[in-house]
Amino acid sequence: MNILNPDWTLGSYDFFLPPHLIAQHPASQRDLSKLMYLSLERHNYSHYRFDDILHLLPNDTVLVLNNTKVLPTKLLGKRMSGAVLEALLTREIEKGKWEALIKKAKKIKSGETLLFGKTLKAQATERLDDGSWVLSFEEPTHLSESLEMEGYAPLPPYISRKTEDELTSLSDKERYQTVYAKKQGAVAAPTAGLHFTNGILAKLTERKIPIEELTLHVGRGTFEPVKVDDPRRHQMHEERYEIDADVWRRLNHYQKEGRRIVAVGTTVVRVLETLARQEEPKLSGTTQIFIYPPFEFKMIKGLLTNFHLPKSTLLMLVASLCGRQRLLSCYEGAVRGKYRFFSYGDCMLLI
Repeated sequence: MNILNPDWTLGSYDFFLPPHLIAQHPASQRDLSKLMYLSLERHNYSHYRFDDILHLLPNDTVLVLNNTKVLPTKLLGKRMSGAVLEALLTREIEKGKWEALIKKAKKIKSGETLLFGKTLKAQATERLDDGSWVLSFEEPTHLSESLEMEGYAPLPPYISRKTEDELTSLSDKERYQTVYAKKQGAVAAPTAGLHFTNGILAKLTERKIPIEELTLHVGRGTFEPVKVDDPRRHQMHEERYEIDADVWRRLNHYQKEGRRIVAVGTTVVRVLETLARQEEPKLSGTTQIFIYPPFEFKMIKGLLTNFHLPKSTLLMLVASLCGRQRLLSCYEGAVRGKYRFFSYGDCMLLI
């Protein structure tokens, strides 16, 4: 009888997480979150605060950030009949045309016009097999500006607040965004970067730690659960990325020098490890890379990441770097230490 490798069984990535440890709000200040430091060489972990990263990063570190910018794609609106609804834009099909999940959408008819906020109009043009809708907006050239005015932060489904006012808090537009966000296109934040302040970045630069940037537009698929017992059969979601040619050249130069490339977030890992596996690296495109143990990392030697959901592809990626059992031991320690989990939670530095 064949015994399946535990790394390839979904239940092996489960752990106990008390619901009250799922962060519903960000820390009072970005850099005051907790940080668990895991030494990849000594196999032990210790507890710090995020601003301790200034002395935890070795001198040979090269830090790589994801500069995607989250669009405020949660919209509150109504039908022409006056019935209220809520839409979450999940994927841009083309300029001005988006796939959207709409609450209270049963009575919507194809061709119907929907009004979001005071000024934003869209036509519901097609209902898809999964129940989502295709929305075509009236003024596609100004859609980004309109979303900034009328939209709210697309908080993840596990952030559940008591009132609608809390779920549409304007402060989330600032806090569910990295301070270095530049290129619009994400519908979820690259959350490992939420802990950085401009002050922390400036001090790292003073230490002469190179800081490079790339872009991966985080899609809603990042929250898709694994539904098969053997994770290798999971269909990974696709996400768009781009990296400047000079940045890619410098990263390869740093690697040849023996420097330590540390990814800020799993999104950065996905881009760099995708490129490292291409004979002729495509500096812009899409990736569906699924990283799970065992995995040979060709670019990164360290990772800053938040604490992830049980049985998630993100948890499997981190386990590929440090080992599944060791990671689960760290997570048990995080639960005992009352670390906050998921998007607005605390973080972990593996180096």
